[in-house]
Amino acid sequence: MRILLAHNYYGSSAPSGENQVFDAEKTLLRERGHDVAEFTRHSDKIRAKGLVGAVQGALATPWNPWMVRAARRIVDSFQPDIVHVHNTFPLISPAIFYAIGSSAARVLTLHNYRLFCPAAIPMRAGQVCTECLDSRSVLPAVRHGCYRGSRLATLPLAAKVALHRHLNTWSKQVDAFVALTEFQRERMIVAGLPADLVHVKPNFYPGDPAIVPWAARRPSVIFAGRLTAEKGVLALVRAWLMWGASAPELRIVGDGGLRRELERLAAMAPEVPIRFLGQLAGAAARDEIARARLLVLPSECFEGFPMVVREAFAFGTPVAVSNIGPLPSIVQQGENGVVFAPDDPQSLLAAVRAAWGSTGKLECLAAGARRSFEALYTEEANYRMLMAIYEQAKEVGSSRKK
Repeated sequence: MRILLAHNYYGSSAPSGENQVFDAEKTLLRERGHDVAEFTRHSDKIRAKGLVGAVQGALATPWNPWMVRAARRIVDSFQPDIVHVHNTFPLISPAIFYAIGSSAARVLTLHNYRLFCPAAIPMRAGQVCTECLDSRSVLPAVRHGCYRGSRLATLPLAAKVALHRHLNTWSKQVDAFVALTEFQRERMIVAGLPADLVHVKPNFYPGDPAIVPWAARRPSVIFAGRLTAEKGVLALVRAWLMWGASAPELRIVGDGGLRRELERLAAMAPEVPIRFLGQLAGAAARDEIARARLLVLPSECFEGFPMVVREAFAFGTPVAVSNIGPLPSIVQQGENGVVFAPDDPQSLLAAVRAAWGSTGKLECLAAGARRSFEALYTEEANYRMLMAIYEQAKEVGSSRKK
């Protein structure tokens, strides 16, 4: 099969799960014998231009005519069976689907909620907000300045959402959507996507990593991710401070705007074992996850499919998550992890402390985490799901030509 993969890489200064997924799927398809070409752009190029680059990105977001011409050239020369688009923001724009036309089946992965939510993450003022999804309008986002807290910065994204709603881009120009979870699928259908075109395929972990024996693991808990409000790290640190000196070591991998505040909180109780490791390279971060006895993801927003969860499952590390969005359907209480209330340090503490203090409990959950990986998140399982989606997209594309 001839497959054209399209993606706008986010800036290299901030690690992106979407970039990782794009690269992993590209490798997966090539290793299985498909003829794969790429159509990519990089946000670093406009970031390097400062204000001029920001203006260029804003103007390109709703519709980029230069990308239309470039996409048509590669489609005409490569003649793909499938064009699988990942991220179009900000440089590629949804105009790519019009460039492809009926030349190939068109697939779009929904890494977030940006099709209908200008902020991408349905969250405002520290709380989940689905006004734009539920009302099928961008006016709430513009009114509140949901993208980066700025009405001006929100306008190009709101214009993109409104324009492609008006053009019926998502019902007429895409043959299959890939949602990462059933929860996301349902939310996006409510927001306006055609139900029969939205399929579920989670992220996968490449390879078959070795499992660190339980006795050889550190008696520690890990958080790995951005240190930002929506990730719930303030609630996590507060829960550890409540636990006190008897708590296991909490190892925090990552960086972000809240790091200084988190370090200040931790310094108020130096007897509590909290260690900030900063941003680690991929292999080092994976080693931390593999050697921990529990990973905690205390998100306070609707996640897509967190990369750290599939990594933890691959390494046989159980996961504790907040009961929000798709997380409790990925991590099942008592099977491969534990669940607690979001933005609730006491609930987090109770759930994690109960699992930690129960003899053999975490080791049992670790075995369940690995079983989840083997059943759902391996390369082979993911490849079968992806091929099924491609075949359905081709059928839809063929029927539209008639």
